[in-house]
Parts: sequence; structure tokens; C-alpha cells
Amino acid sequence: MKQSAIEVEHFGQMPDGRKTSLYTLKNANGIIVKITDFGATIVSIFTPDKNGLSDEITHGCNTLEGYLKGVPYFGATIGRYGNRIGNASFSLDGETFTLAKNNGPNTLHGGLIGFDKAIWEMIEMVEGEETSLSFSHVSPDGDEGFPGELSLEVTFTLTNDNELKIKYKGKTNKATVLNITNHSYFNLSGGSDIMAHQVKLYADKFLPVDSNIVPTGEMRWVKDTPFDFTDFHTIGERINDTTDEQIVLGEGYDHCFVIREQDNEGKLKQAATIYEPISGRMMEVFTTEPGMQFYTANHLDGSIIGKKGEPYIYRSAFCVETQHFPDAPNQPAFPSTVLRPDETFNSITIYQFSIK
Repeated sequence: MKQSAIEVEHFGQMPDGRKTSLYTLKNANGIIVKITDFGATIVSIFTPDKNGLSDEITHGCNTLEGYLKGVPYFGATIGRYGNRIGNASFSLDGETFTLAKNNGPNTLHGGLIGFDKAIWEMIEMVEGEETSLSFSHVSPDGDEGFPGELSLEVTFTLTNDNELKIKYKGKTNKATVLNITNHSYFNLSGGSDIMAHQVKLYADKFLPVDSNIVPTGEMRWVKDTPFDFTDFHTIGERINDTTDEQIVLGEGYDHCFVIREQDNEGKLKQAATIYEPISGRMMEVFTTEPGMQFYTANHLDGSIIGKKGEPYIYRSAFCVETQHFPDAPNQPAFPSTVLRPDETFNSITIYQFSIK
């Protein structure tokens, strides 16, 4: 089988003069993944359709300058805490920590300068049938208000089974909270609309939110609601159901789903299957995480011009952000996101691509 090399090129220069790089991974089946050290960000994923024609299936920018102008986390590694922490504060071991407010009263995706805005250090490249890139980042004690010096590694691996594996590993020198995810925006048609995408989520419950899009603490059954994707439904089928308060609050889908426990003999849990019938592209999501935020790009407005010179418009992509639950530091009933010095954080997510 064909062995793959990693191509490296200059991606852009930061205002302070630091340079960034773009790394291109390819597998034997025509899948191409481009990743930059700025934000440990997936810039592009190209996959073939059922006719063998390759197209880009992710939103992103052609240059660093595009990201520096401000984009809604396209493809970035998110931290120190993915999703929202309500009222931008939490208590841990009797101490209250105040965070930056960057989403109304909340902290979102790590605060004002999250991991998506850091230049990560490239620490290893492995070429071959499983081609991988590893990056590291050190977040100092007090970074955006979070306690503890956190050392994090993320490894992206592209396999000839058409899997993009993302592995995270973290250590801290002081008790902290940690919730890492990748924020890629996908559109399997390569076009501008996701309403006909067919979605199956391996989740019987989801987390309702309040008016600030922070979970209320309830885990609600999806049955008989627009959130029931236990069998395939198109994204557009119920996304505008204004009789459902949660659809109204999220302006569509912007909710964390509770991934069903699965008897799969120690393998990762399947979180989602998404199929786009015109292209024939299918994407499956597997993870060790307990939840997945399903978001339908309800806040894109066409002001960001895409790589093809076309605007990224309202609901032109979906996100499948595998993660622990939003606001878990303030919700004792949710799985804990606390990381202590004697522990190692490990998490794996896999995006697997195929043709149907």
C-alpha cells in the first residue's frame, strides 16, 4: 500500500513576527487533510464523492490572515474548556474562579484567547500508512482565569481506513477543569446547504438549555421531540419547529447530546452517522467522550468569504463537537471535568469517511 509523506509549507505570519506552518496529510484513497499549528486547526478536509470527484467538506480560510480577522472557531482545537461555563465562574475545592465573559454572561470555548488562538509546537511527524502530526501547548496557571499549568498534546492521524483520529493527552500541576474538542464545520455536499444531510445520533437524551444556551441540568429524552435522531432524519426536517422551545432558544440545533452507552467490547462509542445523498459521502463519528454538541451553523451570515470565493452562509455547515457536558463545573450531576495533578487526561475522537 502507498506510503504517505507530509508536506509542510508556510501559512502566514503573526503580527508579532512569529511564523505559522501548514501541514498536508494524504492517504492512499484520495483523502487530504490540511492542519495548521495556529490553533492546532484543521484547515481543510478533501474527500472523494461517489463518482470519485474530490471536494472540500470543511469550512476554513486559505491563509492565516483569514483566521486572524476572526472566524467562529473553524476547525480549531478548543480549550481550556469547550462550550459554555455559565456566569463565567466555577468553584473547585472551595475556591471560586472567575473567567472572561465572551458569550453574554458566559465563558465560551476557553475565553477571549483560547487554545484556538495559540501557536502550537509541532513535536512529531510520522509518515507511512498511518500518517500523523503531534502538537503540544502549555497553558500557564491563571490562563483566562483557569487554575493550574496545563500541558496538552494533540495528535492527528490519517489512516488508509479513511479515519481521521484525534487524540488528546493532558497533565496539570494543580487541580483544574478541562474539556477539549475540535470545532470543524462540515458540509458533505461540498456546497452551501446542509438541510438534506441525513443524520443519525446515538443518543436517547439531550441537554436542554436556558436563554443563555447553558444547560439547565436536566437530561431530557429525545423521543417525540425534534431532537430524536435515533433513526435517520434530515437536518432540515424539524430545524424550524417553533413549537419546540429548545429549537427556538438554540435558533436551530445547538445542543449537547448524551451519547448512549454501548456494548462494543471496549471500542469507542459511536456518536453519529451523517449521510449526504447527492454526493454519496458518509461520515461516522466515534469517541470516548460522554457527549457531542450538534450545531447547525445558525450564526453564520455570509460575512465570511470561503476558500472558493463564496460566502459561508446561514446553516451551511454542521459541527459534531465530541466533549464532556457544557457547564459541568457548575453541574454536580454531570460527569466531572476535573483534572488533578496525579491524573492524565486522555480522549480520542475518530471521524471516518466513506461512500454509500
